Amino acid sequence: MRSIPRGLVPSLTHSVGDQTHVLTQSLAIIDYLDEVYPEPPLLPRLALDRAYVRSVALQVACDIHPVNNLRVLKYLSGTLGITDEQKSAWYRHWIDLGFASLEKRLSVDPRVGTLVFGDTPTLADLCIVPQVWNARRFDVPLDAYPTIVRIAGHAMSLPAFAAAEPSMQPDAEPPPRSA
Repeated sequence: MRSIPRGLVPSLTHSVGDQTHVLTQSLAIIDYLDEVYPEPPLLPRLALDRAYVRSVALQVACDIHPVNNLRVLKYLSGTLGITDEQKSAWYRHWIDLGFASLEKRLSVDPRVGTLVFGDTPTLADLCIVPQVWNARRFDVPLDAYPTIVRIAGHAMSLPAFAAAEPSMQPDAEPPPRSA
């Protein structure tokens, strides 16, 4: 069965046998890829650790990202007619609110290492890295979030993350303006 794209990003076209499938929604795609390609795993072995990683990932994917995705930003400027300055203020507000909570959590959690869960990339890191990239794209000051910035920076030093960096993609926008 072939899935119909919903006009949203991301989507993954994957062929299985003689059928091509289109998967949508970041977390569903990540979960699928983790099941199809289980090494290295994106979730820890123990149930409590998996719940922790999922909760960090969902904090980004459900609490921060939805109000700042391109569809929302286009609605703000296109349909509602707000200025670019107002749109940037909207974006900064939601990043600051979400990152402040996430920073407070990660900065004191003993499970945090070079990444969200020790030194092993997980689902949580896959969610944090693009959100930091987007924050930089919108010139959101990140000085108040040293743990988040450190985690994202370490992740980007890993070859798989570097290869997936948004500016490396065929349909990429220019890279973030600030480092």
